[in-house]
Amino acid sequence: MRVTHGSAHQLVLLRHAKAEHPGSLDDQLRPLALTGRKQAAEVGVGLRAAGLVPDLALVSSALRTRQTWDLVRAGLELPAETARLSDELYAAGIRQLLGLLRALDESAGTVLVVGHEPTVSQTAAALAGPGSDDAALARVRVGVSTASYSVLEVPTAWADLEPDGARLLRVVDPA
Repeated sequence: MRVTHGSAHQLVLLRHAKAEHPGSLDDQLRPLALTGRKQAAEVGVGLRAAGLVPDLALVSSALRTRQTWDLVRAGLELPAETARLSDELYAAGIRQLLGLLRALDESAGTVLVVGHEPTVSQTAAALAGPGSDDAALARVRVGVSTASYSVLEVPTAWADLEPDGARLLRVVDPA
């Protein structure tokens, strides 16, 4: 489903896979649970099957997002350098994530963001403009579960990305 016409891009917003409960760990150091490891591996296979192989991945610096990316990346058969780790993404809200996306190079046709709730679902909802799938929009408005991802088509240059400026195509939940 790779978009090749004009300057259209694909944006995949992925919530990290299921993590261990915090306990006494610092939130940034929470690792994936066994269920999360399985979820992340399945996401990679699913993205590959859907033709959503990213040119670039923006990955939060938290341990659970990095582990999610490593397992997704294995399913996609991508090199590690496809990812850009971001401390800013860990605590980003919609505005900060849009800023990161607007700074992307145009050569990145498909971009995967591995982040956290509520930012990934709120960003999908904020970007969803005319032509978006109503059921997918209703889902992101209430939040998404771990290892769920939203697929958006961005018909503009990254630098021109604005709220309501993309088309939310679907939301995919883990198997």
